[in-house]
Amino acid sequence: MKKIEAIIRKSKFEDVKEALYDAEIDWFSYWDITGLGKTIEEQYVRGQAFLSGYIQRRMLSIVVRDINLEKTVNAIMKAAWTGENGDGKIFVYEIEETYRIRTGETGPKALYNGESENKTK
Repeated sequence: MKKIEAIIRKSKFEDVKEALYDAEIDWFSYWDITGLGKTIEEQYVRGQAFLSGYIQRRMLSIVVRDINLEKTVNAIMKAAWTGENGDGKIFVYEIEETYRIRTGETGPKALYNGESENKTK
């Protein structure tokens, strides 16, 4: 199993969400984050320009079976891409174990219900 953390532009979130649904990845967590990048952006507030290194982003956290890693990463890469600085980053981690609290199931079968499990085989 793998954990994918993706930092993307907030403006691309809906595109990424739809791409993940199309890839049959229908469960993930996300939250708004602020980070610092190399590029200093000029922003305008009430007609006044100021420079900002702070970048508004959204972070997604997704745990998938190994067989779903490539299609999940590809969906994010394609949907989040603009070709400009600040498109984001994707990080992949190994997951040792997963537990479903309600049923006590462990391992990859604890990630999805039985219907979804049969769809991804």
